[in-house]
Amino acid sequence: MVTGWPHLSNPADSIFFFILGISITLLFLTTAVMVYFVFRYSRKRNPVPEEVEDSTVIEVLWTVIPTALVLVIFFVGWKGFQYMRTVPPDAMPVKVTARQWSWTFEYENGKQDSVLRVPVRKPVKLLMTSADVLHSLYIPAYRIKEDTVPGRQTYLWFLPDEQGSYDLFCTEYCGVAHSSMITKVEVMSEEAFDAWYGSGMKAISAGGLKAEQKAGTRKIDGAVLVRTKGCIACHSIDGSAMVGPSLKGLFGKTEIVLRDGRELEILADADFLKEKLLRPEINRIKGYPPIMPSQQGQLTEEEIEAIVNYLKELK
Repeated sequence: MVTGWPHLSNPADSIFFFILGISITLLFLTTAVMVYFVFRYSRKRNPVPEEVEDSTVIEVLWTVIPTALVLVIFFVGWKGFQYMRTVPPDAMPVKVTARQWSWTFEYENGKQDSVLRVPVRKPVKLLMTSADVLHSLYIPAYRIKEDTVPGRQTYLWFLPDEQGSYDLFCTEYCGVAHSSMITKVEVMSEEAFDAWYGSGMKAISAGGLKAEQKAGTRKIDGAVLVRTKGCIACHSIDGSAMVGPSLKGLFGKTEIVLRDGRELEILADADFLKEKLLRPEINRIKGYPPIMPSQQGQLTEEEIEAIVNYLKELK
């Protein structure tokens, strides 16, 4: 459930209303002068045109006043920009990876989630990059937006000062499933966040990274990887049609694929699925566009194995 927008310490709102107030005032004054001139200098009142003399005072005023307004707007905008780009030293860092078409948030302890979970009244610094194309992270409730760029790290920060659930979008067109690149910012109480953050890598929801650490080993949940790595942006897990084939019942199914311009029947076994993750362009399943991004360098061998094992069970 999305709650109301939080009360912001971010100056964006005050700057917006300041500029809006100036705009409305100028609109009112300009309209009032236009209406006055229509009646005062109508043809009925002034049948014979008269020469209008120059006025140095008016010339100075309509030059100085707009210049002063522009400088004031620039000043308040610059102060707001400085505030939004100056990260508090105690901000909690969260790594953000954007990919077609999902978000992954990684915390200092290695925990990952497809939902951005943060404690209330704690500044959060987002360290962002993209695994493929340009994306743009936008959280309307906190008035922040920044592009994520492949091979480069960008950043922004915000102060979540009210508990609730808020939308997080991609606002840079990034491909056919761009509209599906939506997640949430969950602002939690400090106690609830600490319990989640230190829960031994066990997720509290289907969106979290569900893993266990036992005797120094890490058990990886393929079902969670399918969500956090963006697979469900194109593939359903309930058999319904999407941009790509449904993952339900895919393992062990005979598929018609296109390879080198030829149609072949191939069994979707473990080897096929692993190759599909790493080299999706080799065997394109007939009837679906060639838009699947390679997971080369994005998934470890253990994670690939976990995903394949999950697909085996997804009947």
